[in-house]
Amino acid sequence: MVTPWPYPDFPFAGDEPEPDREDVRLAALVAQRLSIDWTTRRQQITVSVQNRVVILGGTVADAQARRAAGELAWDVPGVFDVCNALRLYGGRRGR
Repeated sequence: MVTPWPYPDFPFAGDEPEPDREDVRLAALVAQRLSIDWTTRRQQITVSVQNRVVILGGTVADAQARRAAGELAWDVPGVFDVCNALRLYGGRRGR
């Protein structure tokens, strides 16, 4: 006879708290600015916001695009901090 192992208690879909409306608004504004700017619009950048901290992820072609993305995120009113986790294609790093 096999005894089933009970699943640990963890939140299922629907149990998570609703995202903060300000965070959603900030993410939309940052994404909009990145899509308009000529330096960042064709890059693979993801934008997420937690507690008014913008987190940029993905890959970009060069250091100029990485720097521009961070500056554009900082320019959005209401942003508390920016975590620029963008990587360069091929793992190269710029100064």
